[in-house]
Amino acid sequence: MSAVRRWSWRWGVVGLACVVAAGGAARGADQPQWGQRYSRNMVSAETNLPERFDPATGRNVKWVARMGSETYLPPIVSGGKVLIGTNNANPRDRRHRGDRGILLCLDEADGSLCWQLVVPKLTGDPYYDWPRGGITSPPTVEGDRAYLVTNRGAAVCLDMNGQANGNDGPVRDEGRLMAPKGATPREPTERDADVIWRFDTHAEVGSYPHDAAHASILLDGRHLYYNTSNGVDNTHRRIRKPDAPSLIVLDKATGRLVATDGERIGPMIFHCSWSSPSLGIVGGRKLIFYGGGDGVCYAFKAVAPDAAAGPEGKPARLEKVWSFDCDPNAPKEDIHRYVRNRRESPSNIMGMPVFHNGRVYVAAGGDVWWGKRRAWLKCIDATKAGDVTRSAAIWSAELNSHCCSTPSIHDGLVYVPDCSGTIHCLDAETGKSYWTHRAAGPIWGSTLVADGKVYVGSRRSDFHVFAAGRQKRVLASIKLDSPLSAPPTAANGTLFLTTMKKLYAVVKTAK
Repeated sequence: MSAVRRWSWRWGVVGLACVVAAGGAARGADQPQWGQRYSRNMVSAETNLPERFDPATGRNVKWVARMGSETYLPPIVSGGKVLIGTNNANPRDRRHRGDRGILLCLDEADGSLCWQLVVPKLTGDPYYDWPRGGITSPPTVEGDRAYLVTNRGAAVCLDMNGQANGNDGPVRDEGRLMAPKGATPREPTERDADVIWRFDTHAEVGSYPHDAAHASILLDGRHLYYNTSNGVDNTHRRIRKPDAPSLIVLDKATGRLVATDGERIGPMIFHCSWSSPSLGIVGGRKLIFYGGGDGVCYAFKAVAPDAAAGPEGKPARLEKVWSFDCDPNAPKEDIHRYVRNRRESPSNIMGMPVFHNGRVYVAAGGDVWWGKRRAWLKCIDATKAGDVTRSAAIWSAELNSHCCSTPSIHDGLVYVPDCSGTIHCLDAETGKSYWTHRAAGPIWGSTLVADGKVYVGSRRSDFHVFAAGRQKRVLASIKLDSPLSAPPTAANGTLFLTTMKKLYAVVKTAK
């Protein structure tokens, strides 16, 4: 298999970025969800962050933790703990050998292990759960509960304390969940995760993911919104489950299905459903924004705050408010005959839509592995209704190549990298380009804007730091141990960044 196809699923965990809400003066703020709460903007209020560090000397490095061999996520930081998905190439528990999906819960102070979630791989078709991919969906944390989609496509609710405070129900058979099919169940220890409830997305809604489950859960009140990762089969020319929903809603207390999108996006998915949802308040009502695998950005009315699962478990249908086709001139029929066509193909959306000041900013374009090379950053008026492809278009800026990223919007500027390794700085009002910078290698992750700086890593193992602003100023370029596929996280005065093999906690003046 070619190198391109081996990496084909992994964009999905990097098409997003990490931020925090407003922080306190001393400790700062946790980062409990991937992307700024609700809007998904890639901007952090953290201050006093370093502009450079040196892993060789330890300058500004607080601690380093070994991951597996492939890590595609930034960490989530909450309640003194750091959650990060990886694989099992560096086993923390010798009872679990071989390929597994792993979620590590580490102590924020020193990176030591608190507990881990171990998930066996799905067997059979490798495109169902790509070998060595690990867990590629970041958790969302609220209080002592973490919500996550595992590599098996199951949404789970986890106790942030693990098994240390006992095995809470209703799920009590974690030993069986940790064991591969046919193997003897492992007895849970205090270093194992405590699963509260589990929802098997594939079985319950009939979805069939491509390569991996890659979904960042959006939490709003009692509800969890996430994408099902529905996509093509191993031929890349057929949607195995065309009638499966792309976006679903669960009750966070029970894990029961509340609603689905009902738009039948499936037949028009060119590769996979990559994007995770965001939320904004428009005209006094909450809207859920979702980037479909068909290259269309959707706005749905959020479900009622007290909505529960329907009678006999039948889900409600999300009410569509508007749809915006990011590539209206792309092929709309027999779309999979354009696979491998670098000049003409359908488009898709990989990063998350970002809601900011009544607008939605989203990157869309040809698939990075199978489609055309053209891509754009779109600015959409979120106040319209119906098919708003023409009426809501504010501006469109063409990028150099495919784009897997979610934009960062700060101080009237938009920052977004594309897969050619070009970082773009544009005017948020008009789309005018202020500057670009070409990195040495491809960029899959998003930028993070924090403390007057723009942070971004590349697949050539370089971590770049720029001064935020209309004039380009490079502050640092740091060579790390292995490629970076995800943006950093800023939380509690610390910059956390992951390479494929290590997690770094970086602060000013650390020895």
